[in-house]
This record gives sequence, structure tokens and C-alpha cells, in this order.
Amino acid sequence: MQLTQYTDYSLRVLIFLGLHTDRRCTISEVSEAYAINRNHLVKVVHNLSRDGWITTTRGKSGGMILSFTPHQINIGAVILATEPHMNLLECFDHACDSCNIISACILKQALYKARKAFMDVLHSYTLADVLTQPDILISLLNNNISDQQDKRTIQKTA
Repeated sequence: MQLTQYTDYSLRVLIFLGLHTDRRCTISEVSEAYAINRNHLVKVVHNLSRDGWITTTRGKSGGMILSFTPHQINIGAVILATEPHMNLLECFDHACDSCNIISACILKQALYKARKAFMDVLHSYTLADVLTQPDILISLLNNNISDQQDKRTIQKTA
């Protein structure tokens, strides 16, 4: 199973904001920290705000912050809100199921149970659980920012 890039970026935004609860953060900061195209993050941030996970403010002193404490943000709930369907196989979606063995297939049951177990584990984690090593996470993100700045400097001088 693979989560979409959209969900990945949504979780990264929440992690970044969870590491910086003392201030408003910008999309550009998140983009630079993770080396993600800023344009990709605009839609992610818009939807996280629309869904109530984050609060955004426009203007000179604007930015984004978490709408809840990290302890209140459930990872499973975020994934369910950002993933379009979680269908592991075609037969999980009755609208497009063309499998002719569905009435006797045990595989669907097994994968359904596996998906449920996967989500049960994710529902047992909050954003706070993911942020248990904030100093290391911030250091890694800052190193990435420095690397990106170094690359831009090299490209300008070349």
C-alpha cells in the first residue's frame, strides 16, 4: 500500500507546524525545508485549512499554524481526510469492479482486514507521537535548507 503524495505532503506540513508551534510559518519555509515545489504545497495547505487542521492568515505577518495541539491531531484521521479512497484492489470499489471471481474470493477479505489493521495502527498515533524527537527533526530540516541554499549559490556562480 502506498499513500498518495498529497497525503505525504499534508503530513509533512503538519509535522513542520508541530515543530514550530511558537510562531506562524509560511508555505515557502515548508517548501524549502522539505525541498518540495511550493506550488504543490499551496493546494495541500489550502485543503488542510479548509478541513480545519490548520489556520491560515494572509498578509505581511501572515502564515499558518496548527488549529489544534499536536496531541489532538490523530494521524489516522488526517490520512482518512486526505486519501481519496484507500481501495487496495479494484473490487473494493463496486462502481468499477469487473472481477468475475469476487463471490468466491477470500483475498478481498484478507486485504480488507489488512487495511483495517493498518488504519487501526495509524489511529493510535497523534502528531505529538511523531514529534518525540523535535531537536533532531528541526536539525535535519535546517540541514536541508542549508543544502538547498548552497545549491542555489553554486548555480548562481556557475
